[in-house]
Amino acid sequence: MKNANSQLPEVERTRQPLVLLGVAVPLSLLLDAAGLFLFAWIAEEVMEEHTMRFDMGVRTWVHQFASPAMTHAAKVASWLGEYGVANAFVIALLVFLFLRWRRAAVWLTITMAGALLLDLSLKYAFHRQRPTPFFGPLPYTYSFPSGHALFSFCFYGVLAGLLTDRIEPLRVRICIWATAAVLITAIGLSRIYLGVHYPTDVVGGYLAAVVWVTSMIAIDHVRMRRRKD
Repeated sequence: MKNANSQLPEVERTRQPLVLLGVAVPLSLLLDAAGLFLFAWIAEEVMEEHTMRFDMGVRTWVHQFASPAMTHAAKVASWLGEYGVANAFVIALLVFLFLRWRRAAVWLTITMAGALLLDLSLKYAFHRQRPTPFFGPLPYTYSFPSGHALFSFCFYGVLAGLLTDRIEPLRVRICIWATAAVLITAIGLSRIYLGVHYPTDVVGGYLAAVVWVTSMIAIDHVRMRRRKD
């Protein structure tokens, strides 16, 4: 009977050396702990309203650069963090399944399912009211953390990691990571520019994503190391 892995593409059967796994696990756990600590600290400051002066100062500073062109660009970036993520997720999943990248498809699905659960749980846990928007209607969900920041980091960041693990040319890998970084940053800034989030909401969204993604990486590497033992 053939091994199940023999039915997968070669790149899906490839496993990292144990020496790399030994570094990846503690590094992931370190980033996980750091992200959790920072998120807890910011969340406490937000609930006690100690960040309001900072939030309002940044909002005022960003709003002075408002222009029709900037507003249009911010709305496009914001769309990429919501409907863009949803559409790209479906497309990526179909492409992964077509290429028989089953592990990548599972990784992406678990990442986004966890991000959705995390976003809903945290928003209802903190119940932070939205600021008054500069542009557009007031969203009906709570403010902290930013779902756009959380979803964009999880999706574009994890997608970049999955692609670069399966693509050889270094210049292509650099382009993929650079594109992901630009998208994630632009989406977070767009939420502040449009006035639908406080800056600390966006930072909180990024930190929540860091905790979730690094936890998944650590668990995945531990599972792979046990398979090799």
